[in-house]
Amino acid sequence: MSGVVEWYRDLIDNKQDPRTVGWFLVDSPGPILTIVITYVYFCVSAGPRYMKDKKPYDLKNTLIVYNFIQILLSVYLFHEGLMSGWLYEYDYICEPVDYSFKSTSMRMARAVHTYYICKVIELLDTVFFVMRKKDRQITALHLYHHSMMPICAWIGVKFFASGHPTLLGVINAFIHIFMYTYYMLTAFGPHMHKYVWWKKYLTIMQIVQFIIVFCHNLQMLFTSCNFPKPLSFLLVLNAGIFTYMFGSFYVDNYLKSDAQHKSKTKKDVVSITSDGSNQISDNNTLVNENIINKCD
Repeated sequence: MSGVVEWYRDLIDNKQDPRTVGWFLVDSPGPILTIVITYVYFCVSAGPRYMKDKKPYDLKNTLIVYNFIQILLSVYLFHEGLMSGWLYEYDYICEPVDYSFKSTSMRMARAVHTYYICKVIELLDTVFFVMRKKDRQITALHLYHHSMMPICAWIGVKFFASGHPTLLGVINAFIHIFMYTYYMLTAFGPHMHKYVWWKKYLTIMQIVQFIIVFCHNLQMLFTSCNFPKPLSFLLVLNAGIFTYMFGSFYVDNYLKSDAQHKSKTKKDVVSITSDGSNQISDNNTLVNENIINKCD
């Protein structure tokens, strides 16, 4: 045990990115682990029990403001990620971590820290589901994704607040611009549903994001780039898990549902009623026989 404790203290105290020492929620894993554990407990147990005999909260205005702020943060992170390196200086094949205190390096470190704080704030997505009694939307995928992202972001800002893995944050921020725009529009009410027909394409964008991250870090395992291969492996593993989970979600909620809808449509056969008129079985709509003959 003493050896494990010594290794842990060396890792936490001596291996940290020197630029982020003392930054908010960075020095120790204790605070973020406490936040994530509390989040999971509230969302799967305490929250639903508290809301059991209560009416759903009306959070319309809160959600509109919250999602608008998330859009602004996502735009900021996307801009900072590009301006700090990925648009001009960074190499997409191999980009070691720059631990120097030069302006661009510090700018990227601050962007990584902001990204980390955003992942903590995004835990409110699920809290709002609980308070609105939208338990159906609190899936295993949702909980896993929201629980892992703050932890992964903490690892980044604690040890590698620049370099190769930051491309994940840039792509993720870009997708979140559209995702939180979708959430904000739906928060206005049912009259906005006709403008958010593109929901399934958000899932496709998420899948493409994780495939890019998977490939972007996988190639690092086979190069001599001065970047920790264990971290690259963890990023590959996590991206692979997310790709599988989001892919399964897409298949179950869109491909299978579309197939079932088409199958149901084919079964909507025209039956003959007792008085000789024609009737479509799924919605009892009467159809004139000559129209049906024309359709045939």
